[in-house]
Amino acid sequence: MPKVHATGTGGGGRRGRSSRVSTSLSEINVVPLVDVMLVLLIIFMVTAPMMQQGLQVNLPQSRRSSAVDSQPVYVTIPATFGRTQRLQFGEDEIGIEAIGERVKQALLTRDDKSVFLRMDGTVTAQDFTTVLDRLKEAGVEKVGYMTQPPTR
Repeated sequence: MPKVHATGTGGGGRRGRSSRVSTSLSEINVVPLVDVMLVLLIIFMVTAPMMQQGLQVNLPQSRRSSAVDSQPVYVTIPATFGRTQRLQFGEDEIGIEAIGERVKQALLTRDDKSVFLRMDGTVTAQDFTTVLDRLKEAGVEKVGYMTQPPTR
């Protein structure tokens, strides 16, 4: 609200004004600030779920599409792993101490650092974890655990 200040003598001003009007800066209007903040809040609330979840896309189908060029890397843990400490890398049978180096060599030129792990149903959780630790130390980012559907 503007304040009116008296000038001293009545009518002695430059243009004959007897009072001077000035505004006070002690009161700040926060309504526009609140409006802007509410609009920003709504924008962030709408866009935040899209940034976390991504977009759902149904890819088109093509009869002439080609398969992925690279062959998947398979590591197989046999039922005898607990006694022999040997497993199968691709088609080769190797010891547990050599799996790290063989996996590093196989994944060196690949962008996808993933391995598919197959194991016998009788392998213990400790043996599975031992092989998994060796694969992670070799730089494997994703390990796919292969299963088969139940027989009827």
